[in-house]
Amino acid sequence: MDNLMNDKLTELATQLQQELVTTKEFGDLKATYERLKADPDTFQLFKQFQTTQMQLQQKQMQGTQPTQEEIANAQAMASKMGQSSIISDLMKNEKALNTVLGDVNDLVTKPLMELYRS
Repeated sequence: MDNLMNDKLTELATQLQQELVTTKEFGDLKATYERLKADPDTFQLFKQFQTTQMQLQQKQMQGTQPTQEEIANAQAMASKMGQSSIISDLMKNEKALNTVLGDVNDLVTKPLMELYRS
């Protein structure tokens, strides 16, 4: 692919990014995330859970199994998070945005899928 085509695809991707942030789904997610950040205890729990999740994923990628204690800790945090209406709203809004992104991905990759099906 020549540079002109790469530049055009990059320009289109940039336009898509700009459109994405104007969607209702992105706006809802952003507003909920702002609500989450305004609640220090819940935000701290959310950030701790993200860190724990990342550490567990890194262990698995390295072929190391998490300890029972690490698993129990992650499950306890997940349970606490499940009790938060803000985090529940965030997850719901994230899922809605992921649906939009999945639809876009399906459209973009359709030619590739059709190529392999032919």
